[in-house]
Amino acid sequence: MASVRPSLRLLKPPFFRSNYGPRGLLRVDFFTPQSAGRTVRQMSDGLPKGPKLGNAGKRPVFGAKARLAVGIPFVGLLVYSMATGEPPAKADTLTIAEKDTLAKRESGVTEQSPMRLRMEAFIKQYQKEIVAALEKVDGKPFLVDSWDRPEGGGGITCVLQDGNVFEKAGVLTSVVYGSLPRAAIAKMRVNHKALDPDVDSLEFFVAGLSMVLHPSNPMAPTVHLNYRYFETADEAGNTSAWWYGGGCDLTPCYLFDEDAIHFHNTIKSACDKHDKAYYPRFKKWCDEYFSNTHRGETRGVGGIFFDDLDETEKDQEQLFAFVQDCLGAFLPSYLPIVNRRKDMPFTEHEKQWQQLRRGRYVEFNLVHDRGTAFGLNAPGARVESILMSLPLTARWQYMHSPVKGTREEKLLDVLKSPKEWV
Repeated sequence: MASVRPSLRLLKPPFFRSNYGPRGLLRVDFFTPQSAGRTVRQMSDGLPKGPKLGNAGKRPVFGAKARLAVGIPFVGLLVYSMATGEPPAKADTLTIAEKDTLAKRESGVTEQSPMRLRMEAFIKQYQKEIVAALEKVDGKPFLVDSWDRPEGGGGITCVLQDGNVFEKAGVLTSVVYGSLPRAAIAKMRVNHKALDPDVDSLEFFVAGLSMVLHPSNPMAPTVHLNYRYFETADEAGNTSAWWYGGGCDLTPCYLFDEDAIHFHNTIKSACDKHDKAYYPRFKKWCDEYFSNTHRGETRGVGGIFFDDLDETEKDQEQLFAFVQDCLGAFLPSYLPIVNRRKDMPFTEHEKQWQQLRRGRYVEFNLVHDRGTAFGLNAPGARVESILMSLPLTARWQYMHSPVKGTREEKLLDVLKSPKEWV
């Protein structure tokens, strides 16, 4: 059998060219291993440019039938192959991380690519789209930090600090391969009966895009977004369970009703395309989840939140399309708001109130957020990326209470009794 001698340039993670198609859907072009892109590195001028792709004039929409994949270094297999001239081990001896790397290296992108690779490609593509849009708003570039995990996977952390508009902004994609212990499997079986309770461990995969934007101006609201896909595999490498989770929410320091209404309307439109029951159901879930229960108040004015959406909800293709539309709704939901508020005048008193509200934001993320806890406890945790969501500055003031009849009190009233915005 011919020896496997992979090209070193296949170790470089590819990026994609994108633009918006009809109705705001993200458009992407397929690529092959021969069209793989450039090495990610820290840059001062934004994200690396992707390869120029063809198919101009066509409409390859990132929807139910699109399949994309991106490259992850599979160093052990490649080094062995290159050093010995021997073919790699049989696929049934490989982890799912190794299988995915081998599939991407040998087959490029096909419509049979597993959901793991399609989700990974989608979030990396949309990360580029979001970062480019935010750089136009702020006028300063993001720092781009690419990293790998020895256990499999890696990510791209894009951070902007002390910008013209954003005091701190982070847009992160992460891909994690690992192994779930028996105790974790038992907990997950509460929502996913397909998991085998009699095994000691299961391989897992999770890919997600997370983002938090903290504007400098206290009149401009903080916003959070996270969409993710989780999958487990049995000993043979076959998918044993999968599910989607995510959402987005708005956290103002000073409440403008028109902003909250616009934000919720945009999200509702994305939800209604798939199920009219989604928005009210996931809006309620968001209000209940993003809550500082020890304070008796929600973190902000809400949005949507959902978790554990699997085959008992809808089929995999339908849920993938739903997640794509929700993520695609982010820029239209937030950019008009931040552009309206970023240059408004404010006082030192209003800046101090913003600092106190940021303290509440920190409390939720460190005390209640399950994603933060999962990330910090995962093997090979990258703490800097996990804590990217925290603001650059915050304040805690003993026994602070807003003056009655002020805008600060108006905000607290809404946080203590969540409001229906649409």
